[in-house]
Amino acid sequence: MAEPSSPPTTAPSTPALRRGLKVLGTLLITLSAISPASSVFIIAPGVVGKAGSGAFWSFVIAAVVGVFMAFVYAELASAYPLSGGEYAIVGRTLGKLPGFVTLGLLMVTQLLIIAVIALGVGTYLEVLIPGLPGPAVAAVTTAGATVLAVFDIKVNAWITGVFLAIELLALVVVSALGFFDPARPLGDLLGSPVVADANGVVGPAAFGLVVGAAAVAIFSYNGYGSAVYFGEETNNAHRGIARAILWALGITVLAELIPVTAVLLGAPSLPDLFGSGNMMSYFVDAKGGSTLNTVISLAIALAILNAVLAIILITSRMVFSTGRDAAWPGGLSKALAAIHPKTGTPWIATLVTGAFGTALCFVDANFLLIVTSTTIVAVYAALCLAVISGRRNGTTRHAAYRMPLFPVAPVLALAALVYVIWQNALDAEVGRPSLFITLGIGVVSALYYLLVVRRRGQWELKGEHEAPADVEAA
Repeated sequence: MAEPSSPPTTAPSTPALRRGLKVLGTLLITLSAISPASSVFIIAPGVVGKAGSGAFWSFVIAAVVGVFMAFVYAELASAYPLSGGEYAIVGRTLGKLPGFVTLGLLMVTQLLIIAVIALGVGTYLEVLIPGLPGPAVAAVTTAGATVLAVFDIKVNAWITGVFLAIELLALVVVSALGFFDPARPLGDLLGSPVVADANGVVGPAAFGLVVGAAAVAIFSYNGYGSAVYFGEETNNAHRGIARAILWALGITVLAELIPVTAVLLGAPSLPDLFGSGNMMSYFVDAKGGSTLNTVISLAIALAILNAVLAIILITSRMVFSTGRDAAWPGGLSKALAAIHPKTGTPWIATLVTGAFGTALCFVDANFLLIVTSTTIVAVYAALCLAVISGRRNGTTRHAAYRMPLFPVAPVLALAALVYVIWQNALDAEVGRPSLFITLGIGVVSALYYLLVVRRRGQWELKGEHEAPADVEAA
C-alpha cells in the first residue's frame, strides 16, 4: 500500500471551480440526489416486500447505520471538502492505490446510476401517457438534465430546490392519507409486525427478515455524503459541508420513515398491500382515488428528473477532478479539467457525463442494477478505514468536525457492512453477481493504476486545501 500523501498545496495553474454556494444550496442539491420521494416509491416497496410491516424497524435500523456513516463522512469531508469526493479522501488517507480503486468503483457506479434513476421516469409518466418507451424517455430526461447542469451551480441549486419542494409535498400528502385515517393501531406496527409468505399468507415477521431488509433500507437513505462533491464551490466548506451532510441525513430519514410508517398504518388491507405490483400506487389509489394517484405519480416523475440532474452535477465534479489529477492521458485530462469562463462549471466533464448517462439508458435495466448494487458497500468500507487511518497517521488532524465517541461509528458501520455483504452473498440473483462485479472492477482499477498510472508518474491529487485555524469538536 502506498504511503498516504500529505495535504497538497494548490498550484496557481490548478483549475479551480467558482465558489458561491451557501450551505443551503449544497443541502438542496444533496437532498435532490437522494430523492426521498423516489426512495419511498421505488425502494421502500422492496423493503416492505421482504419484511412486511416490519419494514418500519428495518428503516429505523438503517437510520442508525446512516448516523454512523454520516459521522464518518462529516469528519472526512471537513478535512478534504474536494470535488473528487470519496476517491480524493481515500487517496489522501489510505494511499494512492486504494484511492484509485475507489475512483474506479465510483466512475462505474456514478455513470450507471444516472441511467438506473432515469429509467424510472417513464414508469410514472405512463399513468398519463400509456405505452411510453422507457429507455427513450430516460435518454431524453438525461440529455435535458445535462443541459441544465452546465449552467451556474447557484442556478441549479434553485432549480433542484423547487423540484425538491414538490416531491416533499407529495410525501406530506401520502403521510396525511395514512395518519389521518389509520386502519390499524401503532402498537401493531411496533410490537406485532407481519409479513406475507410465498403463498401470500400473512404471518409474524421474523427478526431475521426485518434485519435483512434493513440492508435495502440503507441504500434508500444513501447520498447524504454527496455534499462533499460541492466542497470547492461552497463557502466556508470545511465547516459547512459537515453540517450539510448531517442535515441531509436527518431530513432524509424523516422524509422517508414518516410516509412509510403512514402507508403501513393506513393501508386498508396489508395482504393486498403486500401482494400489489405497485404498493404505493395501490395505497394512494385506495385512500385518495385515481386522480390523486395520477397527480402523485407525476410528482414522482418530476422527483426522478430532479435526482438525475443532481447526480449529473455530482458525477461531473468527480470526472472534472479526475482530469485535474491527470488520471487519464494528457489531452483527455486537460479537456475534462476545463472550466467554463462564464458559468464557472466543469462544462466538458458535465457533457461527457451526460453523454455516457444518456447512452446507458438503452442498456438492460437488470444489468445496471446488478453492477451498481454493492459497489457503494465497498466505498463505505473504504471510508470507515480512511477515517480510522486519518486519526492514526494525522492526515485528518486539521478536520473542522470531529465525530463523537470515536471510533464507535466507523467500527459499528463496518460491522453492519459485513452483514450487508453476507446478505448479498446469499442472494444468487442480484447480490452475489454484484459482489463479483464489484471485485472485478476493483481488480481492473488496481491493475490500471499499477501498470499504467503509477509508471507514468503523473497522477497527482490536486485541489483546494485550506486547513482551518481551529478544530471544532462535535
